[in-house]
Amino acid sequence: MSTIPSPTPHPGEPHQEGNSSRLNWLRAGVLGSNDGIVSVSALVVGVAAATSESSPVLIAGIASLAAGAISMALGEYVSVSTQRDSERSMIALERAELRDMPEEELEELTGIYQSRGLSRETAELVAKELTAHDALGAHLSAELHLDQHDLVNPWQAAAASALSFTVGGLIPLLAILLTPLDWRIAATFAAVVVALVITGWLSAWLGGSAKGKAIVRIVFGGVLALAVTYTIGALFGVTGV
Repeated sequence: MSTIPSPTPHPGEPHQEGNSSRLNWLRAGVLGSNDGIVSVSALVVGVAAATSESSPVLIAGIASLAAGAISMALGEYVSVSTQRDSERSMIALERAELRDMPEEELEELTGIYQSRGLSRETAELVAKELTAHDALGAHLSAELHLDQHDLVNPWQAAAASALSFTVGGLIPLLAILLTPLDWRIAATFAAVVVALVITGWLSAWLGGSAKGKAIVRIVFGGVLALAVTYTIGALFGVTGV
């Protein structure tokens, strides 16, 4: 029995197995760290602008870390679980169609390859050979772009999101607590900008997009959030509310 050779990946092309699951938790990690950096820094800077005491900043920062990590984990778990349930439902439907109407499914697969530029004869030959090798896998790949052995993992995404949020949120919290009073807000701004540059670079690298644009977008959004909460905190501090 002949075997189908594994494709040789070109540099930078994700041909390896498990790519969907791997990218899923990496995406969750990058988004979680970005949210942790921005949300915690915005909160502690707002509180620090309203008071010179450290204990309110510490309490607000810890509460923000805990609430944010839990919220991110739950959000990722629910979202990815829904996606996985949908993928499983589509796989079950495709399996039933292959069982109940194999000829129609073969014709459908042939039509898909014809629409991609193959002649009728070649498309039919390809469809027959792929069906003989792995009918379900062939249809899932061609029709739905799914791999039944590489479904998204909600627990993995939730853990990555919660952990990365906590790590990201610790950066501004430590910066504002460990810096002298006169410099703590400026130091936090600087730490956040550096952290967001790194996060923006990672997000662009994962998505294969332009790094400069991604960094500018993410830094601008983070600085804007800090400016808004600092202004609010300063106003409350001045008015004594």
